[in-house]
Formats: sequence, C-alpha cells, structure tokens
Amino acid sequence: MNQFQNLIHDCLIDTRHVEHAAVLVAKTASIAAATTRFNMSPQHAQMFADTFKHLMSTREHGFYFLERLYTCVRADKNSIYSKCEGHGLLLVKTTLYIIVATYNDNMHPSVCVEAVEKLAQYLRAKGK
Repeated sequence: MNQFQNLIHDCLIDTRHVEHAAVLVAKTASIAAATTRFNMSPQHAQMFADTFKHLMSTREHGFYFLERLYTCVRADKNSIYSKCEGHGLLLVKTTLYIIVATYNDNMHPSVCVEAVEKLAQYLRAKGK
C-alpha cells in the first residue's frame, strides 16, 4: 500500500462517511491512489481536473459521473461539492493533488466534507 492508500483509508474511509475516494495528480490528472471498487476511468480523472478550470460551467450545469448528473452545491478555486439525490461527490484541490470522495444516502455529508477538507489541509501544510 502506498502513502496515499493509507491516507485515504485512515483519514476518509475509516470515518464511515466516505464511500469511495481517490487522489489525483492535479497537473496530469493521473490517479495516484483509489479505494478498491471505485470505478474511475482516466477520462473521469481528467474531467475532475478540468472542473476547476471551468467553475462557472460546473456551477451552472454540474457534471455526469457514473451515469448520474451531479448538481453543484459549492464551487470555488479549492473545493467543489456536488450531489445527486442522496449521493454526493466532493473534489478538493491542494497544490499538487485533487482529492475525490463520494458519500451515499446512509452517510452524513457534513462528516464527509470535514474529513476531506482536513486531509486537504494536511496536504497543503506539507506543501503538497
């Protein structure tokens, strides 16, 4: 297990309020680590990286992921929160990485947000 796999598991999955998570390299949109059974293609990774370049469009139109239209709840230069029915998808950007996390209708969105933002804050403090 690499360092990001450990961080994903220890900081996000162990909260039991993050269903799936991944860490992307922001510059290349490559997947550095992801939870098992998180079906993220390279095209999805690129789309997530591009959402930060097109915040207005993301706010207005949302985006499709795994055949669901996610509507934007919040979008700024560091964080994009979106939802689709009882499910949610968060994108949080650091200097070098983008953290992707999902939650389902049995989880508390606020706990998911807090866990992902704390991990992002930790990576920012490390200059990553």
